[in-house]
Amino acid sequence: MAFEGTEQLLARTQDFVNEHRALYLSSGGAMGHIVDFRHAGARGLLPSLLLGTTGRKSGRSFITPLIYGIYGDEWVVVASKGGAPEHPAWYLNLTARPSARMQVATQAFEVSWREPDGAERDAVWAYMEHLYPPYADYQNASEGRAIPIVMLSPTAEIAPFPRDAA
Repeated sequence: MAFEGTEQLLARTQDFVNEHRALYLSSGGAMGHIVDFRHAGARGLLPSLLLGTTGRKSGRSFITPLIYGIYGDEWVVVASKGGAPEHPAWYLNLTARPSARMQVATQAFEVSWREPDGAERDAVWAYMEHLYPPYADYQNASEGRAIPIVMLSPTAEIAPFPRDAA
């Protein structure tokens, strides 16, 4: 069973996520890239990107704001879903296709993705956990689910996401 508070954490953060995404998009990425995540247990300011995926069932476009790190020459995001026992929808949508889109501040890219394994995964996880310590709690609460780590590599520059995208 997930640690007590997972459902509350997800409900509490949904409004924040929606507001964050709206600010990021409406400003064209000029605002929303660097965010104060102390309310979520972080030490303070962290970078975030917008990940654009296509629904594996619906075919609809989805945009998800995510904390990121840079490891080597790749952007790293974590599919934690606050320690829930199931993967987030953005991750399931991502894994259904070989590429996605991301926007970092005012720049956007078509990206390929991969998941590290073995010693590389351990090193990247340690880096991301240092960046955002709550990931350790999320992993402990995830009912044995190995929280996926996704490495993103730009393949082409594209136009930023539309300011009115949802």
